[in-house]
Amino acid sequence: MDEYPPGSLDLNVPFLIVSGLGTSPTKPLLTDPELRERGILVRSELSPADTREARTILRFIQEADAASLPWKPRDNPKRYKFKIKTIGREFLLPPRRAWLPDDLDVPSSALVLHSPFSPLSPGSTLYPDGLIDARWLHKHQDLLPSVCLCFYSLTSDHTLATLHDNQLKTDINAIKNAISQSGYKSRLAVVILSDQSPSTVSQFQERLENIRRSTGLDPKASLFVLPTRRTEPELETAVDNVLTAIFDQAIEYYRDLGRHVRKKRGRGIAPQPTIPPTSGTSHTLSLQGWNVRYDFKSAVLAEFRQEFDVALRSYEQAYDTLLGTDVLETIPAWSPRFNDARLLADIIAIRALKCLLLSGQSTAAVRRWQMHNDRVCDIVDRKGRGTQNYGWKAWQARWCTVMANLIEKVNFPELEPPSLLFFRPPEKNLSAERLQPWELLHHSGYWYRAAAGHLLDRRKLAQLIPEEDRKPSDESTRTGVSRKAYNYDIYMCPEPHEEYPLEGPGINHAQLIFDHLTLARTEFHKRRQKRASVELALDSCRELEKMGKWQQLLELLAPLWRDMSFRSEGWWDITEAVSWTLRNAALETGQKELVVAIDWELMNKVFSRRPGWHYDISKSLDGISVVQPPVINLDDGHLTSFVCADFIFKNEEGKSGQTCPAQLSLVSRAFPDAIPITLKSLVVEVEGGLREIHLAHKNPDGQKQTNNALELVKIALKEAEGDGNDSLADGSDEHGPLIILEAIHDLTLIPGQTRVFEFDIPLREPGDAKATSVQLSLDSETFSLTYSIKLDRAASSNQWHSSLSQKRRLIRPDPRSIRILPRPPKMEIKALQMLEQYYTNEAIQLDLDIINEEESDAIAKMDVNLHGSGAPLYQIQVAGGDKHSSSGNDDRGLLGIHLNTISASESMRVPIALDPVDGPTVLDLSIKISYYLVTDPSTPIAQEISYRLNIVSPFEASYDLLPRIHPEWPSLFNTENIQEPLDGDMIATRSRGLAQKWALVTRYASFAHEEVLVSDLDVEVISTQGNVTCIASKVEALPPNGQILSPKTIEEGHFELVSQKSSLDDRSPATADLAFVIKWRRISTPDTVLNVTTLPLPRFYVTVAEPRVLATASYPTPRSPSARPDTSPPQLLFLDITIENPSSHFLTFGLTMEPSDEFAFSGAKATTINVLPIARRSITYRLLPLVRGAWIRPTLVVRDKYFQKVLKIIPTEGIKSDKDGILLWVPPEDEGDDGNDEAAAATDI
Repeated sequence: MDEYPPGSLDLNVPFLIVSGLGTSPTKPLLTDPELRERGILVRSELSPADTREARTILRFIQEADAASLPWKPRDNPKRYKFKIKTIGREFLLPPRRAWLPDDLDVPSSALVLHSPFSPLSPGSTLYPDGLIDARWLHKHQDLLPSVCLCFYSLTSDHTLATLHDNQLKTDINAIKNAISQSGYKSRLAVVILSDQSPSTVSQFQERLENIRRSTGLDPKASLFVLPTRRTEPELETAVDNVLTAIFDQAIEYYRDLGRHVRKKRGRGIAPQPTIPPTSGTSHTLSLQGWNVRYDFKSAVLAEFRQEFDVALRSYEQAYDTLLGTDVLETIPAWSPRFNDARLLADIIAIRALKCLLLSGQSTAAVRRWQMHNDRVCDIVDRKGRGTQNYGWKAWQARWCTVMANLIEKVNFPELEPPSLLFFRPPEKNLSAERLQPWELLHHSGYWYRAAAGHLLDRRKLAQLIPEEDRKPSDESTRTGVSRKAYNYDIYMCPEPHEEYPLEGPGINHAQLIFDHLTLARTEFHKRRQKRASVELALDSCRELEKMGKWQQLLELLAPLWRDMSFRSEGWWDITEAVSWTLRNAALETGQKELVVAIDWELMNKVFSRRPGWHYDISKSLDGISVVQPPVINLDDGHLTSFVCADFIFKNEEGKSGQTCPAQLSLVSRAFPDAIPITLKSLVVEVEGGLREIHLAHKNPDGQKQTNNALELVKIALKEAEGDGNDSLADGSDEHGPLIILEAIHDLTLIPGQTRVFEFDIPLREPGDAKATSVQLSLDSETFSLTYSIKLDRAASSNQWHSSLSQKRRLIRPDPRSIRILPRPPKMEIKALQMLEQYYTNEAIQLDLDIINEEESDAIAKMDVNLHGSGAPLYQIQVAGGDKHSSSGNDDRGLLGIHLNTISASESMRVPIALDPVDGPTVLDLSIKISYYLVTDPSTPIAQEISYRLNIVSPFEASYDLLPRIHPEWPSLFNTENIQEPLDGDMIATRSRGLAQKWALVTRYASFAHEEVLVSDLDVEVISTQGNVTCIASKVEALPPNGQILSPKTIEEGHFELVSQKSSLDDRSPATADLAFVIKWRRISTPDTVLNVTTLPLPRFYVTVAEPRVLATASYPTPRSPSARPDTSPPQLLFLDITIENPSSHFLTFGLTMEPSDEFAFSGAKATTINVLPIARRSITYRLLPLVRGAWIRPTLVVRDKYFQKVLKIIPTEGIKSDKDGILLWVPPEDEGDDGNDEAAAATDI
């Protein structure tokens, strides 16, 4: 849009001038000398405000300038829009009336003067029949403000207040009168700055009211008071409020101008000029021409008011009138007014497009763009020079560029690059129509690309200009000048001798095309339209080639050439065009590596053959100065080679130590007349248990080279030490030399030939192996080339070539890979005396026999891994070597234990000792013997075996803690144990608190699969809680030789536990953690081996703070066997009830004994017992059983009198209990001592 007159296509916003802020010099509004000479001066005599706050306000106002902001269709966050110009204290308004030329004879009659921008004025460029030009737009956009905003300072000095206020009023009235006398309707707005805060400015209210009355300004729209003592955000808000208020005044100003224009149009007559034209065929502007002028003015003023729908209607009306039969059709094509009318039509169309885009009607804008293009094409074909000339193509390119510029300025959010949309969706009212793709609004890159296409056509048509028309006019004949005038359209473009001169630069078409292609490519690239972006880049490079800008071409095309996707998609014509263009640039800039790479690719016959090209890779650098031959590394990831390689194995799998046939095939797809290539070397890189294959070139000894299309050669490989550069080669040892497979042969490749090299490859390490890449090396006098081919980037041919020129297809998923099976080992591993089950707390001893059944000696290493929860540490002793121990971390593995050389048919014993395990678990012991034979050190062999060790607990136990009556009970009145310490003596502290006795009964069972010998049982007190001392002791001891425990047999152990608090003052409950210790060994192990199994007991309460009721039964002395039953006294049972009160309270208990049919009793049926604090009392009942050999149940109830709580009776010796109470055993008459035993056993229940 820059080619159109300045300001003719700008977005119209109200023009605001700001006066009285700052003292920096400003440019004058009027720059034209004649207008400046006759301009109307508006001046203020007061000095401008130059405080810090004034400069801040000026900065806020300048930031609000909307002239340089993009045209956003979405709502602006600020309501106002201004084009702001900052001036000093004076400015010039354009003259209201034009002046007469100096050489004009003044007629006797009075003359009517008009505006200097009107076609009615003789001094105007439009006189006498011009429509309108950009000067009128310039007048309202840059010369005539809608609002003049003046800033003044209000003094706070009371002594100067009256003087300054009078000066301020005089100055405001002078400016107001000057604007009024100029004849213009510009508004005046005044802002009075006060150095007070908003809360204190009210003290000047009377002065401000006096200023308002004297100046006649409206305080809501024209007079503002701005206190400046506030923060910057508050000051910015206040400035926004002022600009918002005066924006309404500006809109009203343009509304008044619009009414004036409509009023003049409504007169229906063409005004007369100041002086009628008298020269030649000149005539004044017609009425329809005046209507076009008035409609255009109405539309522009509506734009100033931001009423785009109103402006669009006026633009359309002016456009239809202009291109109608009464205006443009009446102007001859040879007249300069014809091009002026075309220019006005373009401006009206562009402004109509702007209104449509700003109102969001994108599809309608595209249609409007196409309509103007078609209509102008029709006019030019009928009245102009036609459309088959460079001038028309120049206009079409400009027309497309205008649309791109409008899209960029409007800045639709749907067309932003992050949205990745190629076009804006149509309006809702057009969504039901069947729209063509070109009717949608595409992003600006689409329009720049179209403009570049028209510029290409412009260059083609310019190059068809005859030589006689390319000469300057002064060198041509009069006939030539006439022919150029009628054959070429020079609307907004140069004449033929300037467009494409015989001598001199002329128009740089290539640069114009390149600039538009670059703009288009940028937009396409932002939206990830890669194909279009690449195409535009290639077109740009063609233009750079024409301009000879090789370095810029190289920077643009080289990345594209390397990462071009057209190769994989088969677009060889595009690839070829890019390659040749880039080669020319690389040759001109001396890029040797790039030249060789491109020549290497272009030798492929998939491209078209270039006539006269040598197709010899050794001549690639001809014409380039080579001081030192470069080393060039290429790969198939960035270019396509004319040499294809493939590598396949004949078998899918093989065994380590054996060989497998494999074939390497090289295919040349070069042009038939290309020069054969001779490779320096060839390397097949592998991964897995294979060696790299190196083939070196060897000239044939007197043998004539065959030209067969297929040549099969069998090559014998031999192992050798590689150099340090063979990073992928596998060595026999981690720190040993790298081993490769090498051979030499003729490596000459003829165009169109397939050479197949067959090898027998030794298989070494087991596992999956495959060939990964093939490296071709080539040397010439000017460079060295290495080309790498990744085999997995292309599908395998799956063909195995035989010696009879036959092919066999291998049906395998991946013939480039092979599975190497381990060589069957003959090294046997045996575990001696491996047990089915091991036990916790037992050291485990394993003996391994390693037997070499190979035919030769073996050098071996052993790896031992122990896995499982709670895996213990272990030690390995190698005969004649060091002892190896596992580490304490989580990895329980010993790797690489060197064993001595194991002779053939010999064995070696390796003991493994495992530390005891605390808990049951399952351990996996893995043994791996890695060895190689002395006769074949390159083939590793491995033998693996795993053992599962089941470790279980040999015992399980259950426990009962039964209360007993302690024989001693502490007394508060016992002073025997009280001792006073003497000076310097330390008396050992002894527990003197409450003591309670318990019986611990343990039942333990053997879960071993064999008999074990239990040598001892014990109970350990691990810890106590609650200031208590616990002592455990055995009731019964085991036999001296121990006790044999059979599998799944339950035995009992009895222990006594006495607990005593440290002080009588401490009567809180206490607990103890106990452990049951069993010392045992297997019967098969020697006596010196002793295993200790510790079984933790649950935590027990060993002292309680609540009262207890304990029941104890005793039996009398049994009668003698000789006594007669009928004469013997009856047997009595004694039931003792003991109540313990460990608390500090006096307690009262009621005891009630109910009669029973099973026994008679002697004692209180109901009684009350008082128990002092920290005391106990007992009561005895004598029972006479009425039954024999049975359990009897005394119905005894003990109740706490205070809490009315029934206490549970706890059984002790001779008594058992169930949910209903206690039970006593009455032995039969013939049991004797057995009855007492039965009662004693009852206490364990």
